[in-house]
Amino acid sequence: MTRTAWVTGAAGGIGSAVVTKLLADGHRVAATDVDAAGLNGLEKQAGAGGDRLRCVALDVTDRAAVDACIAAVEEEWGPVHYGACVAGVIEMAAVADADPDTVRAIFDVNVLGVLHVLGALGGRMAERGEGSIVTVGSNAGMIPRVRMGAYGASKAAASMLTRTMGLELARSGVRCNVVCAGSTRTPMQARFQGEIGGDGPVVEGSLSDFRLGIPVGRIAEPEDVADAVLYLLSDRARHVTMTELVVDGGASLMS
Repeated sequence: MTRTAWVTGAAGGIGSAVVTKLLADGHRVAATDVDAAGLNGLEKQAGAGGDRLRCVALDVTDRAAVDACIAAVEEEWGPVHYGACVAGVIEMAAVADADPDTVRAIFDVNVLGVLHVLGALGGRMAERGEGSIVTVGSNAGMIPRVRMGAYGASKAAASMLTRTMGLELARSGVRCNVVCAGSTRTPMQARFQGEIGGDGPVVEGSLSDFRLGIPVGRIAEPEDVADAVLYLLSDRARHVTMTELVVDGGASLMS
């Protein structure tokens, strides 16, 4: 069955993979991101017709813009049945050294951005009695990570918002879940790895940073995370809500 999906952070590695897989499954996708140039690249890469893919420049920190974007998509394509919150930013610093303005910027996107999408989509879905929303979180929101305090806190908050909405909307036929991604081969990860010297330290771990390695022996590809997102969005997960599905190759030991 063809359905309409709405994705934030669509120009990034995981977001782009989610869009590509939704299109491959035959759905219509509204792909949004603050990175307009990245969306142009996604549009060329996806190769989908204009009747199945819409790329829209959007800042998720602007609630009015989020509402307007969803309204425009639903006016053209009908109800949005799937929502994927993938937009996210990261800056690394020890908690004692964290710049308040930088922390606010992280929370604006990773927490308020998710809140805006949940509010805008969740209310519409509840009125119709169906829908599914997945937020892409992080295993950094589950366990402390050196120099990732603000980022981890933002992802923990986003997860709690998503799962709480799942509880509030459960009887309305709307499901809300979280995919907690670990180290994934994305531009964001590439920047981090450039600081530490490639895949090796990530896969093997670091005792000095109290960081476990990845038991399966590799960094995830965006498609690994996207597959989990699509499962939770789909009717195959019709009895799954308010859950965190961890996709990190065992790195968090399910802590």
